[in-house]
Amino acid sequence: METPQHIAVIGGGSWATALVKILCNNCTKVHWWMRSDEAISHIHQFGHNPKYLQSVSFDTQQLVLSSNLQKTLASADWVIIATPAAFLEEAFNGIGESHFANKVVFSAVKGIVPSYNAIPARFIHKSFGVPYDHIGIISGPCHAEEVAMERLSYLTLACPQTNFAQQMAQALSCRYIKTTTSDDLFGTEFSAVLKNVYALAAGICHGLGYGDNFQAVLVSNAIQEIERFIDVLHPVHRDTKTSAYLGDLLVTAYSNFSRNRTFGFMIGKGYSVKSAHLEMNMIAEGYYATKSLYEINQKFEVEMPILTAVYHIIYEKIAPAVEMKLLAEKLA
Repeated sequence: METPQHIAVIGGGSWATALVKILCNNCTKVHWWMRSDEAISHIHQFGHNPKYLQSVSFDTQQLVLSSNLQKTLASADWVIIATPAAFLEEAFNGIGESHFANKVVFSAVKGIVPSYNAIPARFIHKSFGVPYDHIGIISGPCHAEEVAMERLSYLTLACPQTNFAQQMAQALSCRYIKTTTSDDLFGTEFSAVLKNVYALAAGICHGLGYGDNFQAVLVSNAIQEIERFIDVLHPVHRDTKTSAYLGDLLVTAYSNFSRNRTFGFMIGKGYSVKSAHLEMNMIAEGYYATKSLYEINQKFEVEMPILTAVYHIIYEKIAPAVEMKLLAEKLA
């Protein structure tokens, strides 16, 4: 099977930078769109992203950098989208179906589009007419910071068209990245969104002083919530104990690299939502996902006490200590 060569990465943050680094192991050229012309000039001059993963050095001869999204899309047959979900609409303003014609699109967003209450796959399908069998997701467990250090990491590539998943897996496989494939696009993507909410919960509990024993109970209940939810939304056979589901949840809930856990920790320590956002200066996807998933679940009525508790804390301003004490009584 031939490794895709005409690949574009859309986004200028940590995960986009990590993905470009990985792709450079297997692709002669990588097309890379980012909004900032200043960042592009810096990479051309110094070979690294000035704001994210500065330790990663690039051979600029391999990069085709541009702040013109239409031009970048026109240059690629395969597109990896790695912009924050909250800014997807803004980033793709002025882009239509013709710009995505005959392309295979993989989402590395790991969030939910707030104004649509939709996972990126649905947003891509509805906004640009890309068939679902041409849409995939790149999921973990994998942190950009560990990719930068070339620590052994794992990616799952999920797409209904399994040969596309296999080709993207080949493009992303290298000495420090192991890949697996799946056809569970919707389950994998919803799980990737949900785990950010549970990482918020883990961070809040840590900030409140709960210990490892409670965290273990919290996370074991979280994977049960994930399974209940995705089995209702997309009932197919799947094993949520595998890396794409449980593994991704574990690393996001426990790792110090997890921005969602960090955001939750600050809330547990008494920061307001606004001050936590300002302090981090990065997007915690779980913040937006909590509200969207809570609203989606009003229709499906899946039992999700952890999601509900996080929603009460973040959006209804219930005291974290009070809400988590109530949650603790519901977990087993």
